[in-house]
Amino acid sequence: MRSSGLNYKIVVSFLGLTAMLNGIFMLFAIPFSLYNHEESYTGILSAGLITICIGFFMWFLNRNAPKTLHKREGYIIVTLGWLILTFTGALPYLFTGTIPHFADAIFETISGYSTTGASIVNDIEALPNGILFWRSATHWIGGMGIIVLTIAILPLLGIGGMQLFMAEAPGPSADKMHPRITQTAKRLWLIYVSLTLTEFFLLKIAGMTWFDALNHAMATMSTGGFSTKNASMAYWNHIPIIQYIVIAFMFVAGTNFILTYFALKGKIRKIFQNEEFKYYFFGSIFMTIVITIIIQYFQTPGIESTIEHPMPWGTLESSFRHAGFQVVAVLTTTGFVSADYTTWNSLATMLIFSLFLVGGSAGSTSGGVKIVRHIIMIKNSVLEFKKLLHPNAIIPVRYDNKGVSRIIVFNILSFFVLYMLIFISSAIILSFLGLEFDSAIGAAASSLGNVGPALGSLSPVDNYAHLSDAAKVFCSFLMLIGRLELFTVLILFTPFFWKRT
Repeated sequence: MRSSGLNYKIVVSFLGLTAMLNGIFMLFAIPFSLYNHEESYTGILSAGLITICIGFFMWFLNRNAPKTLHKREGYIIVTLGWLILTFTGALPYLFTGTIPHFADAIFETISGYSTTGASIVNDIEALPNGILFWRSATHWIGGMGIIVLTIAILPLLGIGGMQLFMAEAPGPSADKMHPRITQTAKRLWLIYVSLTLTEFFLLKIAGMTWFDALNHAMATMSTGGFSTKNASMAYWNHIPIIQYIVIAFMFVAGTNFILTYFALKGKIRKIFQNEEFKYYFFGSIFMTIVITIIIQYFQTPGIESTIEHPMPWGTLESSFRHAGFQVVAVLTTTGFVSADYTTWNSLATMLIFSLFLVGGSAGSTSGGVKIVRHIIMIKNSVLEFKKLLHPNAIIPVRYDNKGVSRIIVFNILSFFVLYMLIFISSAIILSFLGLEFDSAIGAAASSLGNVGPALGSLSPVDNYAHLSDAAKVFCSFLMLIGRLELFTVLILFTPFFWKRT
């Protein structure tokens, strides 16, 4: 079964394996329903078993497929893998009746897997615990990538996984902490699980219930942002230590996981030798200080910007904490909310919105453009000025004291131009679909950058429930291409991709 030079059997086989793993994850939500005597467990059980059966059928019929996996198959598997996750992951919502509308269920599901954290649920606290756990689990699965998890077991099937890793992590470089890609995947997941459990225990000790702590730990480490509370993290504004713990782990989640690995190995010097991390670390501190000053000393008197436990900006600690929380939440594209930044001074709101277009570190679970791309683009722009004076000079762009190849520079420039074109055209399309100007701009930036909360009618105190079905589907598409960094999905729409080579 080969057409256009593609090994379709291995594609279907791998998608089946992905579906089976997704169905198994669904079953983990059942104990939470049973413990709370919720009838939703039957819907979750049905969704899990159906998903496992579908996946097994796809895998079994193609289990003897040729094991050769090329880059084109990798792109198809990753893109269709996320669609398989989305359509099967929506079944628990549909079968339990918690989100009965198909477009809404798809939106909530892809928002989870893409770690965007945008929601159409008006009363989150009314959802059954089993569904709340599944909602957070979609974040946690998508955070590191179900594909990276799956390639850890590919040697059992005689399949190499490098092509999938490159498609799943298509940033400027795919650093590896181990020469074998499967060992890299295993180490990534070990770090991911360890950090999630660590945050879980710290949040529980700080005052969260064990259920809230587990869900927020999964949402934090995946840089997702789904909460178990309608007020998000503002629900715990009266317990500052909880918000400081979340800030710390959001920052870690937005850091390149390779650097986290080095930190756990005691190689701290390697972290601060990394140019991207220095910009990430000091940039976060700088933005936090600037916004703290703005909302502490230039905020309109009487405005109370938090959501559930309103407090005027009377203390410097409160201003610093909420400024830092929102800076890190938006920069890492986690999207948790401790305050409604749209009610702050307009300059503070604009600075927060500018972070929508920055993103966290490459090699992290965060979305957005990524800091390393901005660094290389700025350095390349500075070199262009030098070349005006010295047109014959050969001056390479240097990153981490190493020359960056022109191919990578051109790839980054192409990515950014394409990103901005999609952002602008998406805002226009969303305006056509009924959103006012600031909401359309915010929705386009938030969906494409996998941030979550936006501006206007999609501010931190609102959600996406009022969007039309067409707007929800379009935002879902933006979440997908943003999560897979544009090229992985959009290359499938090019005619030369399908030509036989």
